[in-house]
Parts: sequence; C-alpha cells; structure tokens
Amino acid sequence: MLLKYLLKSKFQFVEALPARELKVTLMFLLIVNLTSKAQTPTDGIMMPNNNICFFLGYENAKFDEYWEGTKLRKNATISTVERQTYAFMVAVGLIKNLNIYAGLPYVSTASSSPNGGKLAGVKGIQDLELAAKYEALNLEGKWGNFRALASLGFSTPLTNYLSDYQPYSLGLGAPQISYRGLIHHKFPFGGYLRATVSYLWRGYTEVERDYYYNNGSYYTPWMDVPSAWDYSGAFGVFLMKNDALRLEANYSMLRSSSGDDIRPYNASQPTNKVNSDHVGFLVQYIPHYLQGFGVIAQYRSVLEGRNTGKVDAVSFGLTYQFNYSINVNHHEQ
Repeated sequence: MLLKYLLKSKFQFVEALPARELKVTLMFLLIVNLTSKAQTPTDGIMMPNNNICFFLGYENAKFDEYWEGTKLRKNATISTVERQTYAFMVAVGLIKNLNIYAGLPYVSTASSSPNGGKLAGVKGIQDLELAAKYEALNLEGKWGNFRALASLGFSTPLTNYLSDYQPYSLGLGAPQISYRGLIHHKFPFGGYLRATVSYLWRGYTEVERDYYYNNGSYYTPWMDVPSAWDYSGAFGVFLMKNDALRLEANYSMLRSSSGDDIRPYNASQPTNKVNSDHVGFLVQYIPHYLQGFGVIAQYRSVLEGRNTGKVDAVSFGLTYQFNYSINVNHHEQ
C-alpha cells in the first residue's frame, strides 16, 4: 500500500462531468494496443545487439456493446464509441540478450454522431512506456529452437488527463509495473509456439470527486486501480526466404485481482474489476527490396468480458531496423 502511495500520480481537474449519464464501460486497452506484436516486451523476438528498430502505428478500436458486470448491454446513450491510437516506439539491442524499449501513444476518443448523451471525446498524449527484455535461455536442438525470456516494464501518465471520464478517458491515470515471463519455441519448418504470463501492478489515480463507492464508501479522491494477471498464447509461422512473412493467431485473457462491478445506471470507474478474453490475428511482412523496413497488420476482438467493451480493433504499423554501429564506424573512418 505504501508503495502505491509513493508512486501515485497527481492530477488537477478543471470540471466535473455528470457521471450518472455515462452508462458505459471501462475500456481496458492498455496492453499497449498497436505495439503488442512488433519486437516488444510481449513477443518472442530479440534484436541483435547494436540494432535499433523504430515503430509507427495506428489502431482503430470500436464498440457498441459492453459488459455491466457479466451482463452484456447495448450502448444506449453514447452509440458507438471509437478509440484511435497513434503509437511511436523505439527498441534497442543494447547488449547481447538484452533489449530496451520506449513508447509514447497519442489517443483520440469520440462517439458516433448523433449520440443522446452529447458527450465530447478527448485527445492527447497518454502514458510513457519503458521496458527491458532479457533472454535467459536459448537452446538449439533437433526439434528446433527453444528460448525463455523475461521482461520488466513501467508506464506512467505524461499529461493530466481525466481518468474517471470513461470510456472516453485517454487511460487509467495510474502508474503501472509489469512483470512478464515468456517461452518461445520455433520448429524447423518455421512454425512457432509462444506462451506468456504477466502480472500488471497498478497504483492509484486521482479523480475529480471526493467520494465514490467501491463495495463500500470511500471519502477520498484517490482510487485504487486493480492490478491484474494477463495470460496469452500464440501459434505462428514464418514463411518465404529469410522469414520475410509472419502469420500469427493469438489468444489472451486478462483477469483483475480485485475491484467492483459497474452498478446499473451508473458510470464505470477505474476501480472496476475488468476481465477480458480476446483473439487476435497478425500479419508481418519484411520486403527484401526495402532493406530494414517492415509492415504489420493486426485484428483483435474481445469475445467475453466483465466491465469492459466488446471491442473490435484493426491496426497497421511500419517498422524500420538497422545496425547503428555500422553507421558509427563508417563515419569514424
């Protein structure tokens, strides 16, 4: 508890919004949306040392249904909610077996027009994301290559956005530390399997009111955002010469370790217990005629949930990777 108070982020809010008009869900899309599959802390790809990779991406996520607790309901007053994310990330192969990452998303939210609640969306920079991934084991054998990896991540809000304005808020407004273990096995024919277990520790967020209900009354503007477990598995295959094409199907489950349910005819809030099961499909292509460049496309859909939106999302991204030590040495000569 003390650690959460030491890391909590403080915000100043200029106006209070009528929460009773928001019969909607907490959108828990903070598993780093676009960047979740492109040489990131959550995948089985490791860059060689002295390499750097830049990522630019866009995601469009929509929902017109949400789970109030475990009951699926239609968005009655806000119609279809749309969330657009523009992501920038850089990954660096710092030394052998160690990659570091930094990411910065820009988010824009809105409802389709017209909507009965006449609630405006928001836009702005969300959370700074930092992470490191370490390859602890790499075994080559008759049945292919087996690797075990671990990653540690940290994110924190960069702007004073209103975290209690769900589902339009840019994010949860709380610091997060992620601990992740990952195993990855690539078969000789190019197929691979990946399994990941993550624990997402979350701190407190400050809201614009000094009272709220969370299975009891709280007379404070600080909300305890529930921590969560995330489990995922994937099957994919590398095709074409030099693994130029990658296809992947994945499945993920998020389970909050505490929290309350959205109450009937009330707004969602950051204290809600959010569970979600979603499936995703990914295509990555690295063209030989554009050295260093790659493109990524992904689709994901929430199949089942609790206090979350029934979201469908499509994303696209562009990567560029090169060995920076070659450029430095060439310049020195």
